[in-house]
Formats: sequence, C-alpha cells, structure tokens
Amino acid sequence: MYAVIANGGKQYQVAEGDVIRLEKCAAQVGEQIELPEVLLVSDGETQHVGAPHVSGATVTVEVVAQDRAKKVHIIKFKRRKHHMKQMGHRQYYTAVKVVGISVAA
Repeated sequence: MYAVIANGGKQYQVAEGDVIRLEKCAAQVGEQIELPEVLLVSDGETQHVGAPHVSGATVTVEVVAQDRAKKVHIIKFKRRKHHMKQMGHRQYYTAVKVVGISVAA
C-alpha cells in the first residue's frame, strides 16, 4: 500500500516503513503525528484519488529527527568589477518514518 501526500508545497509518494524529510514542523522526536493532506491511496488493486484530498484518509508518521540539511553555497559575481558576494543556507527539516496509512471506508 502506498499514498501520495502533500506537505510544505511538495508531494511525496510514501509506503509504510519509508523515512522521508519534510519541512520543519513543531514536533518532538518520537512523537507521532497525522498528515491529513492525502492526495492518493493505492493498495495495488484499487486506487482512491482525491479531489483535491481523499476524504477520511490519513498517514501516520513518527518523528525520527529534527535536523538541518547540507549547506547550499550561493555566490553572486560581477565580472570585471572585482566584486563577489558569498552566502550559505542550511534548511531545517524534520525526518519522519511512515507508521501507517489508513482510509475510512
């Protein structure tokens, strides 16, 4: 069984046991949260497609880690002017493990 969920303006295809990185959310490590924005649920035989969300479907996840991603380096350079500006950014994320996918019949 797999599902397609929406979180932070992005879509993720998840199955039970998958570990994915979501946008930072205010939850403690070990805490279970439910993600109600389920766009599609499939069990191999039948598919439930939402318009825009599947009613009664939730994906339960457990927070594994709260961390920061690798640094992204930004360089702005102006030719022939001896000017260069360097910046860096590390995005916060929440790593979660999918515990269960449920659909209300």
